[in-house]
Amino acid sequence: MFEHPLTMPLLAGVAALLLLVPPIFMALSRHLDEKLKRELWARYYSWLGLAAAILIPVMAGRLATIAALGLLALLCYREFARATGFFREHLLSAVVAVGIVLVMLAAADHWYNFFMALPSLVVSLIVILALLRDNPQGYIQRTATAVLAFLLFGVCLGHMAYFANDRFFQPLILSIILCVELNDVLAFTCGKVFGHRRLCPGTSPNKTLGGAIGALILTTALFAGLGSQLFAGTVLASPWHLIVMGFLLSFTGQLGDLVISSIKRDLGIKDMGASLPGHGGLLDRFDSLIFVGPALFHYIGYFVGIGLDQPARIFF
Repeated sequence: MFEHPLTMPLLAGVAALLLLVPPIFMALSRHLDEKLKRELWARYYSWLGLAAAILIPVMAGRLATIAALGLLALLCYREFARATGFFREHLLSAVVAVGIVLVMLAAADHWYNFFMALPSLVVSLIVILALLRDNPQGYIQRTATAVLAFLLFGVCLGHMAYFANDRFFQPLILSIILCVELNDVLAFTCGKVFGHRRLCPGTSPNKTLGGAIGALILTTALFAGLGSQLFAGTVLASPWHLIVMGFLLSFTGQLGDLVISSIKRDLGIKDMGASLPGHGGLLDRFDSLIFVGPALFHYIGYFVGIGLDQPARIFF
């Protein structure tokens, strides 16, 4: 279970972060109003549940990890479909859900060719089946919404699931998720300290250029430090590759947040859901993960491969 030496330090680091939060909140409580204190504690309790939901499947093994990420993808799609009203398009909505499941099954089978073929096949099926209503009015909107949903929650999150086929997937996935979530915290903190100029005021009024740059620098350094241990003995352990991967993680993580924020602004809503007190919905919490998976998957895969020393076509 703990084959890679980075796994235990990562678990200990996550535990330490969770244990340090309550004393920090208590120390700051006299400077916070009651509403903010309630919100912070709600966020903390939600994170306790999220940490368990992340750590238990990852430590349980490959299939448990893929199943957990598949469930996350389906639940995020459910929030998206409800927020946009797309759930009323029963046939296309079902195709998107089936497409997400197929992507996760391809990842579970370690069937790379099928995994890479599914985006074009499912998108083609969506475009074709949308004809069955024989109603050109709204055709572009229906198909575009379905394709967007499948690409975001099936294809993009599917790349995170495919990481589980690597021998050292546990520290890799834990490092990515930890850095992505801290990337959000660092962007917020740096924005409060250094932020003056708004980054995208029409899309996300609270995000600042200073926060984005600060997160880019600090998250890149954090992932580079973890990556030096994670990729030790490979070409990716060079400082150049570590910096590029850290930059990709931070940059694409912030883009994922902005994309979902843009969708919410377009819909005129604050949150995509209400399943996580203090956070909103699952999609509000994990939107930063959407584009990180494909970016790092293909970068790592190009130089060292993903799971090349593991069995392929396990079930089919």
